[in-house]
Amino acid sequence: MKTGTWYVCGFVVAFVYFYVYAVNYIRGVRGEDPALFNRRTNDLWNRRRTQNNHQPVPPRLAFNYHNHTEMTNYLRHISTIYSNLTALYSIGQSVQGRELWVMVVSRSPYEHMIGKPNVKYVANMHGNEAVGRELMLHLILYLVQQYESDYYVRWLLDNTRIHIMPSMNPDGFEVASEGACEGGQGRYNARGFDINRNFPDYFKHNNKRPQPETEAVKEWISKIQFVLSGNIHGGALVASYPFDNTPNSIFSSLLSSPSLAPDNDVFKHLATTYSISHGRMYLGESCKFGAPKFSNGTTNGAAWYPLTGGMQDYNYIWHGCMEITLELSCCKFPPSVELPQFWEDNRNSLLRFIGEAHKGVKGFVKDESGSAIEGASMKVKGRDVGFQTTKEGEFWRILLPGIYTMEIFAPGYQPREVQFAIVEQNPTLLNVTLFGEPLSIKLSHQGDTNKSSDEKAGDSESSTEDSNTGLFGLPNPLTSIQTGVKSFFDKLPIIGHSINCQTILNQ
Repeated sequence: MKTGTWYVCGFVVAFVYFYVYAVNYIRGVRGEDPALFNRRTNDLWNRRRTQNNHQPVPPRLAFNYHNHTEMTNYLRHISTIYSNLTALYSIGQSVQGRELWVMVVSRSPYEHMIGKPNVKYVANMHGNEAVGRELMLHLILYLVQQYESDYYVRWLLDNTRIHIMPSMNPDGFEVASEGACEGGQGRYNARGFDINRNFPDYFKHNNKRPQPETEAVKEWISKIQFVLSGNIHGGALVASYPFDNTPNSIFSSLLSSPSLAPDNDVFKHLATTYSISHGRMYLGESCKFGAPKFSNGTTNGAAWYPLTGGMQDYNYIWHGCMEITLELSCCKFPPSVELPQFWEDNRNSLLRFIGEAHKGVKGFVKDESGSAIEGASMKVKGRDVGFQTTKEGEFWRILLPGIYTMEIFAPGYQPREVQFAIVEQNPTLLNVTLFGEPLSIKLSHQGDTNKSSDEKAGDSESSTEDSNTGLFGLPNPLTSIQTGVKSFFDKLPIIGHSINCQTILNQ
């Protein structure tokens, strides 16, 4: 073969080789692009992993107020740069169609980590209370940027899935005005509803029409079993804890007396934990002349002022989530020049509060074969607000040091009581095995199902004849809170499901 022919053949072979290599390389890069966002919101993004050793330019966040478009762009940028630590999803839309963004920050942002708790922060529920909205954006940035260098931050992200909603009321924020410390536009949603008066209420019937923002949050927390939550507001400087409402009595409503939850000791501890880590909250100073002073910077919600339809009571009673309300600024919408100081005052408190989800007891409920039992009802004896296991059989409960007894019930299994101890700092691991019901009990249950409808109706009538119920089927306000909580809670449709972020996005 002639020399020229060798050159031509060699060139063709080399060209084909490099062409095939290039095509496969490009396909390989594209093949790594995950579809990360909710198809329903038409927000699919293609992330491309960096193919060289150059680090991406880290995002910057000025201490200014950011409108919805700016906030959205910022969250998308964070999720692109820190795709290994964050996932952005929307739980729904506001009245005017703005996305209700939530960012997960965790070592496992897309998949639930077995045995690891979910924690959330929700800010800007009242659109004109703007400090919390900006603090959440800075908290996200701090967590992802400090992951490699800060031991505590790394521990949090390795062991917790942190869900952060910067704004639950984006429509209200868009019409609110910087510098308006009291009143002003933006508190309500676009239909004029206060969404912190829009949740189902245990103590009083709430007949306000459910709003899109409220319904989105209710669906969200029915799908993810949150252990701990902070609801961030402005207009005072205090950490407030349940209950926010009181029994249906005109006297208790007018007197603003304390309305204590069965887990009052835990709620006071959570509120105090935030307060003492804060720059000024623990001092309990009054925001203005004539305003209340709060001892240690904490208060029971109803003792401050009772309200119906609040989110923190709903989280606790309906879903067993320990939520407190954090009022972080005397001025609802202070000038942006003050934001750096708010961040310094609250940074340590925000971080330490998340860590409280790892105190108390956690574990699994399984059957004799080792299979997880989903939906097992659990209750700490003497504390009549319960919780349920996830589909993996997991459970968590924040408790202070002491000796406790856990009551566990599940259909088809024998109920069980287990005693355990809680010590300082380290959580107690409690794995429970439930055993199937004896045959005689199963046959008895089967007999009940064979009763006629008239017999069942008679049983129902006799069981409710002596019930201490008042209006709307709620407990009689003259009975004790503890008795009322127990009798009503047993009827609540509490759901404990654990799903990964992607499941939410694809709905």
